[in-house]
Amino acid sequence: MRQTRKGILGKVATCMLALACVAALGLGTFALSGCSSGEGGSNASSGETRTFTDDLGREVELPVNLERICPSGHTAQQVLLTIAPDKMVGLSQSLNDDQLKIFGEKFKDYPVFGAVLGAKDDFNREAVAAAKPQVIIDTGEVKKDTKESLDALQEQLGIPVVFVEAYLDDYGAAYKTLGELLGMEERGNELSEYCTRVYSKVEDTMKTIPESQRVNMAYLLGENGLNAIAKTSVQGQIIDMVANNVVVVEDASGKGTGNEISLEQIAVWNPDLIIFQKGSIYNTVGDDPAWQGISAIANDNYYEVPNSPWCWMNNPPTVNQLMGMQWLPRLLYPGAFDDSIEDVTKEYYKTMYNYELTDAELSNLLADALPKQK
Repeated sequence: MRQTRKGILGKVATCMLALACVAALGLGTFALSGCSSGEGGSNASSGETRTFTDDLGREVELPVNLERICPSGHTAQQVLLTIAPDKMVGLSQSLNDDQLKIFGEKFKDYPVFGAVLGAKDDFNREAVAAAKPQVIIDTGEVKKDTKESLDALQEQLGIPVVFVEAYLDDYGAAYKTLGELLGMEERGNELSEYCTRVYSKVEDTMKTIPESQRVNMAYLLGENGLNAIAKTSVQGQIIDMVANNVVVVEDASGKGTGNEISLEQIAVWNPDLIIFQKGSIYNTVGDDPAWQGISAIANDNYYEVPNSPWCWMNNPPTVNQLMGMQWLPRLLYPGAFDDSIEDVTKEYYKTMYNYELTDAELSNLLADALPKQK
């Protein structure tokens, strides 16, 4: 439960005296910002405070009005850019030209903090403290050490840290929580309703397509096309939802680079359709004799995953997957849907990023992601 509580204006002689005064007034129990041991921007607030219980069950004391927020890493950055870009005081990683076009040139000059969790901890704590965020927000899946890591970060910086659970099948709940946290209920509800609607549409449509009729496919990446996203990997959730991922390995990697495989193994799997990640061999594989024995290549049934503003399929697996989740099944089963890839792409960019794609931008974005014209 989230509870708003009145903070203490000004300083008091001692915390015990302040608490006694509160009790005498019958206002109940609440945290006093002046009694906090932290020195971060949020704890310096002399206004109203509230207790927010995050998705790890951690009770975090926050200012009522949050205007300065910081992402904990790359997944949080992508999520926060969709709901509260104007509240962000910095980025976990810099934006490229395509991303700046969507989110605004102002982000070109924002400080870059790095990420506190993930493959490496390169979070620049001094830069974060200098930016004076009122809260650091982490989003994504719960891992065994998430709570301990975020507690340690909060104690180290004296800045509140909040975790919001976010999964492909329930971004609706994540955005409702973020809307409440940030005092942006209207925007949070808009995004929540959109995420729930588009996920349900794909889920319901896939129930009408038997497993035996689902496309045998592979998702390949790497400079030689010899890395693959395996079945059951967190990076391959979309494929497992809408197709038969032929990449079955003993130990499915959860990394964005996938599992290393051989061309001989791909030939054994012989997928009917292949999608390549941007930067792999999409542009050259059609002319490579070594690949011609594979059904997807021989039949020109291979595509490149759009990569703007981020990869639609994964890497990282966060809110960007909502676009891949709509693109891929419409590519595989166009007759099963009453709308087109172009329709859902425009809606996604408008709803999630407040960005109106021009026809030229849409055409360029989908140039290698649609069936080839014969």
